[in-house]
Amino acid sequence: MKIEIRGAERLSFRERQVVVLKETGLSAEEIARRLGISQASIATLYHRAKAKGYQVVIVIEGDPLGLAGDETDGEEGLEA
Repeated sequence: MKIEIRGAERLSFRERQVVVLKETGLSAEEIARRLGISQASIATLYHRAKAKGYQVVIVIEGDPLGLAGDETDGEEGLEA
């Protein structure tokens, strides 16, 4: 699984850092500590990034959830 941020080219370097950390589940406090800036700055950067419009897309390769199944599944018993 990987996370893709579409529209990241519109974000500043610092906004990208905040978005990536926020979207991976870190709190504003954890992000502020990691980047060495205030929580207020985190909120401002995140708000600016959201205003620029980006999308987070989760890319799951293969079928780790087992949803595709075998191609013959569900076809048995359908023939008359």
